[in-house]
Amino acid sequence: MRREVIAALSLPLVILEPAPASASRRSRTEGYAIQRSEREWAYVLSGKQYNILREGGTEAPNSSPLVKEKRAGTFVCAGCTSRLFDSAAKFESGTGWPSFATPLAAVETEPVNAMTAALLGAEVRCGTCGGHLGDVFQDGFLFPGTPAFLSGKRYCIDGAALAFLPAEGGEQGLVYGDEPLPKPAPSSTMAYGRST
Repeated sequence: MRREVIAALSLPLVILEPAPASASRRSRTEGYAIQRSEREWAYVLSGKQYNILREGGTEAPNSSPLVKEKRAGTFVCAGCTSRLFDSAAKFESGTGWPSFATPLAAVETEPVNAMTAALLGAEVRCGTCGGHLGDVFQDGFLFPGTPAFLSGKRYCIDGAALAFLPAEGGEQGLVYGDEPLPKPAPSSTMAYGRST
């Protein structure tokens, strides 16, 4: 008996880690109105957009100019321009990614069990092209005074998966979420790294 216990304790431990919510097995192409080959997607999307929309990747926090976007308008899919989120649903979550309380009709949430949804969230996709957008979490109650407090949800979306269409803009006014943040102008007192 003692040998059996020692043998059992010496077996390698297998630790099961939950898969990220974005690791869905469902195709991002089949069954969607807009379909392209992966080669075509790679041609029409930037590298960052492709990584997020087609491969389910994510971006570094605070790397998208859309995190701070406060104008009235609509956030659309960077892959197909389907309308995904109204600016009135956007709120500051402090996470470093654009956050929304409610989606528009073109947003689809991958089905997961209630425990997974509560603990890990669920993948959010564009319902038109299947592009990965981010995840939805059931923690809206943590943001009093925001629309998320009322909806109970926080749609945490990668800025590079989006483009912003200002209400006063038009198609030429699109702001893409994978554009680099503007660099601050150099100080006029600096010359070649030395202060003057």
